Amino acid sequence: MQQGTKGGWVYIMADRYRGTLYVGVTADLARRVYQHRTGKGSDFCARYGLNRLVWAERGDEIEDCIAHEKRLKRWKRVYKFDLIERANPDWDDLYEIIL
Repeated sequence: MQQGTKGGWVYIMADRYRGTLYVGVTADLARRVYQHRTGKGSDFCARYGLNRLVWAERGDEIEDCIAHEKRLKRWKRVYKFDLIERANPDWDDLYEIIL
């Protein structure tokens, strides 16, 4: 994402296929995922070894991204699995793609 834009990303980190999930929001996806992968992104991700970016969606306004993140956090796990698998059926780590 370019500097100075107002947009952001909603994303999901996982430890493995259909494992533990973390839903987050950020203005800089590459930097945030790097933080998670090095144990500095969140205590939750560090505690459970969530180092795979399995889903991400770009939004034009960070406020909309924050609202979307809050909605996703309320979803049942199975709905999150469906969301991930529609875009990433093999639960590949998407981090290298975003660099």
